[in-house]
Amino acid sequence: MAYQLSAVVADVELLREQTAELDHAVLGELRQDFALLPVTPQLVIELTGSLPDFATDDRSAARPFDLVLSTALVEVLTRWSQSGPVAYLEAEFGGGIGHQSAAVWLGGALSWGPRFDDELSAPRERWPINGALSQLGVEPGTWIDPFAELGLHLERSTEGWLAHGRRRLSADYWDELVEQWENQ
Repeated sequence: MAYQLSAVVADVELLREQTAELDHAVLGELRQDFALLPVTPQLVIELTGSLPDFATDDRSAARPFDLVLSTALVEVLTRWSQSGPVAYLEAEFGGGIGHQSAAVWLGGALSWGPRFDDELSAPRERWPINGALSQLGVEPGTWIDPFAELGLHLERSTEGWLAHGRRRLSADYWDELVEQWENQ
């Protein structure tokens, strides 16, 4: 199954406050009081006043993101990070190959990353998204890693997260459904 994600993850209240006046901001609730903001072209235009730019070459450590993080977009993330840590995450997988990338801003500056990995051969805690989530303060739990702990596996695409947010679903909703199915 394919997986694709382009999103900002931060404390749910921080994201609610920062996106309250935006027409194209849709928050998907995660566990541990975090939320995911799917990054779409429409959101980038609303945040920056410019069309998004996408990389044309393959992802690498030198070019970790598909979405080119423009100066204006970095300024938005930097400003938001004055209220708490903010991560930008990207992932794309299909047929056993893919990559993930992440960066974290805190206190008005880039504080971690960007990190890129297209092998994912290191221990899970060193994968870019898990590293970024740890920087955000995600606590270990019963799931295999911070990615699953927050519920980032519940939707398979940025579009899925948009639908998730529009329906006002939470990660707990899916956990409750699984419990119901297991009890039947």
